Amino acid sequence: MKFHVHTPDSAPAGAREILGTIARSYGFVPNLAAVLAESPATLNGLLGFMSAYDAKEMTLSPVERQVVLLAVSAKNGCEYCAAAHGMLASKNGLDRAEVVNLQQGRPLRDAKLETLRRFAEMIAGTRGRASEADLEAFFTAGFSRAQVFEVIFGVALKTLTNYANHIARPPVNEQFAAFLPSWGDAA
Repeated sequence: MKFHVHTPDSAPAGAREILGTIARSYGFVPNLAAVLAESPATLNGLLGFMSAYDAKEMTLSPVERQVVLLAVSAKNGCEYCAAAHGMLASKNGLDRAEVVNLQQGRPLRDAKLETLRRFAEMIAGTRGRASEADLEAFFTAGFSRAQVFEVIFGVALKTLTNYANHIARPPVNEQFAAFLPSWGDAA
């Protein structure tokens, strides 16, 4: 079944203003948002979720948050989100080789970020069933108890967007295309 990639003009009434705001903020409407416009409540909820994940109260740095989001997107095999977060991770200072490592599920050079990558993948893969050893490794790397929950927050955010992308299959925006992972639909 094909899902419609809405514009601010074609979207249901409750989503038109939201898509217009997104277009003004980003300079374009990500196709995931354009598809989610089919459900204005879901689109609005996603934007609130994303805003909270980027809030100044978060203790994970912008790069660390992108590591979580990209690692989970790769683990879930979401090409769209892996490309989008590859671009965002790069904008936040992660070099291209490390973006590719994240997309491929390969170790990162930075030991702390590697611990974060492994922890995020483990949380996603075990549905949050972290062992004492998993938690100890996370804390030993310098992360806090609060950051355990911030990782879970990121996993929850990516569960929503990754699953929506798997079902709706929106085309990857040209703004993200340079960061498409090499695994395509095979992941």
